[in-house]
Order: sequence, then structure tokens, then C-alpha cells
Amino acid sequence: RGRAVDNQCYVLTASPARSDPPSPEEGKYPHYTAWGHSTVVSPWGEVVATCEEGESLVVADLDVSKVKEMRMGIPTGMQKRGDMYTLSE
Repeated sequence: RGRAVDNQCYVLTASPARSDPPSPEEGKYPHYTAWGHSTVVSPWGEVVATCEEGESLVVADLDVSKVKEMRMGIPTGMQKRGDMYTLSE
């Protein structure tokens, strides 16, 4: 949620579904336990859609006007100080 606010955009996170640890006979490789909970977060940090830890599909309608609203409300893009540095090749 913090990255959505920091970058003033929608953030979509995807995570594999959680699986049970393998039995000792199957445990040839170290087991990775995923968290699940794939999520869609708005530019204001609101969770738009999410799911549980099992197999799921997250579908959300993104209101692109929220991006403009956020950038107008907190205009960090207009706070650049060109007098503080110069870019040169």
C-alpha cells in the first residue's frame, strides 16, 4: 500500500497460492511457503481487490481518474528543484 502512495499509481501484487509442505519422501528440495493474497491497491493506498491464500483470480476495475486526483492532491511531480542540479551528458 505504501508503494502505491509513494509512486502515486495503482500497484498490483501477485503471489502464488499457499501450498502444504511436502512429505519427507517428497522433500527433495527446500519448501517455499507463499503468502498468497494477491492484491490491487489504489494510488490513495486503498485495497481495491484481494483474495485469500488459495488459488484465486483477482479482477478489479481501475478508475484511472484516481491517479490524476492523487497527483493533483499531492503534487510531488511539480516540486522538482531545477536550480539545485543540472543534467549533462
